[in-house]
Amino acid sequence: MISTKNYKLLLFYIIFPSFIFAQKGKIEALVIDAETNEPIIGASASLLKQIDKSYVLGAQSDLNGQLVFNQVEFGSYALRITYVGKQDIIRENILVNSTDPTSLGKILLTDDGKVIQEVVVEARVPELKLGIDRKVFDVSQSLVSVGGSATDLLQNVPTLQVDMDGAVSLRGSSSVKILIDGRESAMAGSDINALLQSLPANAIDKVELITNPSSKYDAEGQSGIINIVLKKNVSTGLNGTVTASGGSYNNYMAGVTLNYRDKKFNYYGSYNFNRRNNVGSGLRNNLYLNNNSQINNTEETSRRGINNTFKLGADYYINEKTTVGVSSNLSVRDNDRDADLIYQYYNHPSLSGTSTRLSRQNEGDLGYDINVDFLRKLKREGEELTANFNYGRDTEDGTNSFTQTYSSGMPTDGRINNTSEDGKMMNIQLDYILPLGEDRKFEAGYRSIIRKSFDTQFSDTLNTVDNSYYPDYSISNDFDMTNAVHALYVNYQDRLSKKIGYQIGLRAEQVDLSTTYFSKDPDLSADELETNGKQNYFRLYPTVFLTYDVNDAGDKIQLSYSRRVQRPKGWQVNPFPDVSDEMNRRQGNPSLLPEDIHSFEASFAKFYSKWNFISSAYYRRMNDVMQPYIYEVDNNSVTYSKWENLTSSNVAGLELITKVNLTNWWDATWNGNLFYNKIEGNDAFDIQEQEGVNWNTNLNTNVKFAKSWAMQVRGDYAAPRVMAQGKMKYMAGVDVAVKKEFMNKRANLSLNVRDLFNTRRFGATTVTPQINSEFEHRWMKRMVTLSFSYRFGIQDLTKKRDKNEGEGMGEDMGGGY
Repeated sequence: MISTKNYKLLLFYIIFPSFIFAQKGKIEALVIDAETNEPIIGASASLLKQIDKSYVLGAQSDLNGQLVFNQVEFGSYALRITYVGKQDIIRENILVNSTDPTSLGKILLTDDGKVIQEVVVEARVPELKLGIDRKVFDVSQSLVSVGGSATDLLQNVPTLQVDMDGAVSLRGSSSVKILIDGRESAMAGSDINALLQSLPANAIDKVELITNPSSKYDAEGQSGIINIVLKKNVSTGLNGTVTASGGSYNNYMAGVTLNYRDKKFNYYGSYNFNRRNNVGSGLRNNLYLNNNSQINNTEETSRRGINNTFKLGADYYINEKTTVGVSSNLSVRDNDRDADLIYQYYNHPSLSGTSTRLSRQNEGDLGYDINVDFLRKLKREGEELTANFNYGRDTEDGTNSFTQTYSSGMPTDGRINNTSEDGKMMNIQLDYILPLGEDRKFEAGYRSIIRKSFDTQFSDTLNTVDNSYYPDYSISNDFDMTNAVHALYVNYQDRLSKKIGYQIGLRAEQVDLSTTYFSKDPDLSADELETNGKQNYFRLYPTVFLTYDVNDAGDKIQLSYSRRVQRPKGWQVNPFPDVSDEMNRRQGNPSLLPEDIHSFEASFAKFYSKWNFISSAYYRRMNDVMQPYIYEVDNNSVTYSKWENLTSSNVAGLELITKVNLTNWWDATWNGNLFYNKIEGNDAFDIQEQEGVNWNTNLNTNVKFAKSWAMQVRGDYAAPRVMAQGKMKYMAGVDVAVKKEFMNKRANLSLNVRDLFNTRRFGATTVTPQINSEFEHRWMKRMVTLSFSYRFGIQDLTKKRDKNEGEGMGEDMGGGY
């Protein structure tokens, strides 16, 4: 028999050794840029044995600059940290002898003395950073987009697609909120796509995708938010970049970026010139079921434009806690659009043979905005107050004319439209953050955004009797719109346990939309000349996030819900008829209601030293879906397209994104999106219930070969997708680029080919009780571009002598969303 005392002693001797050997510790650090005092994202770290410097573990700093090594056995270690453009640093004799975290505090990385290296990305282009709430794509060095526009660049971002008109889609939905530097851009006027097509790709630093935003962010956007972050250097001293490129069809681009940073001020500015010419082609075949007639047309298009973009700003670091920033953007654009259409008529009651329609559109656009940002750090660590004021204006004047001649001898048609747009936007925003503990945080804020626009159109038609133009008052009118959104939000973040965290939020928005339609017809009575419209509604938008930390390596599972809205854009409520194609007219609808969206998402993120992976299952319920309704009137072979709330729909999908660093000279990023779409029927518009499985995918790979050569290849494919009145066709394409660096990596020469096989085109079929229609279009044919870039800089060495001086004074003011 063993006594109780001896039994406990025996048990102690059996368990104690295994307990000792099972003990493991944790090493924590915060990687900081010594010059800007900002966290460094993606710094590579290696944990080495102190005795022989052999490799033990690897890690990368996260979005907050935090570096964590988990499950570290007791012992003595060295830590090496590297980051492009920074001096390598090594910490010696790190002793881990306790299960309590070993904190190394802030580790400051200083410049290596070569300013050029601060922006060089070594064979990791574009850089992908995966967060549980957003995906960040560093596109500043995207080779296949060099010399192109922002539209070209967005086409190369995983999960995004771009259609024939440059409209951007996220997860198959074009109802997405697009921001520039965290704000709506007043320079875009009523057409954000036109601004993106004129904005040079080399002005963009990164693209952020937030698919299920919290209540802190604007509730607008069916599928989420795309935030385009423009370049703004924060290096010390004077530095800058000069770029120039030339491509097919007389496309040219040039730009210069300058930045100067001292202890109290950061000055930055840029100028970009863009001469673009998008050469496209298309076809449309319309079968009219009432009389079995058919009208087919083919077209050749050219979208030319000259764009001058200026950016100027300064940040003033008043003290360690207070920063003020002022910036301004100016865009001067000329847009010329030509379209040559050839019509063929079959079995038509009044038309035969062919006709030729020549359409010419000339526009001048001036846009600017002014931003004022304020940051004040308060008493508690992490407590801060930020404010933003933004005002912008965009004006546009244009003339659109066409003539149409018929082979059958019918009189020539002609029309001249003179249009003008004047839009203003003001944004006022205040945000407050209050940390309540290590894992608890309270946020609150206010935002008002007010948009005003006045659009006018006067149309003259050709009288074939005297060959003169006379007013057409049926489509000559003015349209005045004021749209105001006032919002308050609160967020609370806490933990239920060590592994489970949550965040709940509520956003309240009051929307006031007022429109007035003015007719110019002198024969109408005073009561008929003016038509007023008004929409006022108040809505609450709750958000819920639940996060589970799978392990200490950073792997996470997150469940989220948010209510969102898609409000009609100005051109969707503007009843102006678009008669650029007389046989296919389009117009807006002042009575259009906003879409009501309920979005659910479950995400899983997995991080390895050379492999990152995130998967998201999502579901969206959309009520009052806005889509163009296509119909025919009086059997006159003219199709009309008018925005309506056609139906409701349900979308459920699975999205996968992964980046693999196959070697230190080869990486690949793959994205796939598979979703099921069910569109409910609506008898009022003869909409039949439709459903289908849709998918799209893209692959981007970068190869670094020799010492100064790099290559990038990207391919994408979007499968056919159902719509309320038909189906979209598939779209696919391949881009390829090579780059050569020289002059000690200060300069590089790039050659890229977009749409290598000339296959990327947009198309759809439409089926209604009156019309069967099919069209295809591509707004840009294969493009070859040669580009040159040179970076220069004068380093401020005085600051390097005291790398700790001025800590806490490098905040980048963003103003929020």
